[in-house]
Amino acid sequence: MEHFSFRRFAVATTALLLAIAGGTIGFMASLGEDWVDAFYRAIVTVTLTGIDTKPSATSAKFLTIALVGVGVAIFAYIASTLVELIARGVVTDAWGERRRRRAIERLEDHYIICGFGRVGRRVAEEFRRARAPFVVLDFSEEAIEHAREENVLFIEGNGTEDEDLARAGLARAHGLVAASDDDSDNLYIVLSAKTQRPDLVVVARASDEEAEKKLRLAGADRVVLPYATAGRVMANMLVKPQVTAFLNVVSDSGGPDLSFEEIEVPRTCAAAGRSIGDLRVREQTGAFIVALRREDGTFDTRPTPETILDEGDVIVGVGTMDEIKALEDLFAPKGPVAR
Repeated sequence: MEHFSFRRFAVATTALLLAIAGGTIGFMASLGEDWVDAFYRAIVTVTLTGIDTKPSATSAKFLTIALVGVGVAIFAYIASTLVELIARGVVTDAWGERRRRRAIERLEDHYIICGFGRVGRRVAEEFRRARAPFVVLDFSEEAIEHAREENVLFIEGNGTEDEDLARAGLARAHGLVAASDDDSDNLYIVLSAKTQRPDLVVVARASDEEAEKKLRLAGADRVVLPYATAGRVMANMLVKPQVTAFLNVVSDSGGPDLSFEEIEVPRTCAAAGRSIGDLRVREQTGAFIVALRREDGTFDTRPTPETILDEGDVIVGVGTMDEIKALEDLFAPKGPVAR
């Protein structure tokens, strides 16, 4: 529809130029004027600016009437096209596109969702809940329509193309989700992203274990198998219903009274090198440290009060929003980093 409307503008412009050219030639022939005067008379007549002087020749008078009629028709045609463009949202869409492009260019430390199907939309929902900046990259009409309806930033393109990844801000991104329904697409997305940004955290979707192996070889940091995960959850709902219910509550972003957060222990933090008990974490913040990821990648899933927190460790805390905020303050950097 957009192309049709802009084509109508081209038709109107061509008709206007032809009318001016025809009027110039006609006035030169009927009034004997030079081409500059004839061109000027044609311009002011066709554009409805006014008639310079009353033509002396009868043929010139009829030509003037014809040009005025043509001018009225052309500008009415252009006006109707403008109304159509506004009604169809073409003009507002163009402005929205520019605003969206500028917003994407300003993104820093954001996430890129490649594929905005059911999985991608769920990822976006979780990002919104966590207030994490993100941009969607997809080329299907259905996905783009969903992105517009949900008012999220999006790039119409393919995650397998380096140029489209660059438009999505790959150089500035914190992480990428390869959520296409097609395993081969996700494989190419991971390869493209990791080739340009080896340090980028990439989470990919896989349909089976074979695809999972290939995605890991391609460089994916994490691989999720939705069907396997769904099957495991459904089985546990029957075998371990209360455990599953509890895990659903605590994993659904914590719910209204419970929040999970991961906090890195920075080098300049006063808590680095001290034990959980020495820090009196529970007494000072009200939050619990339920897990600890060491800098070498190993996990301590049962930290005790004697557990030492070293710089570079990542703690997993649980508590209310206020308690988590107090926990973050406890591990906040203290002063500038020594050089």
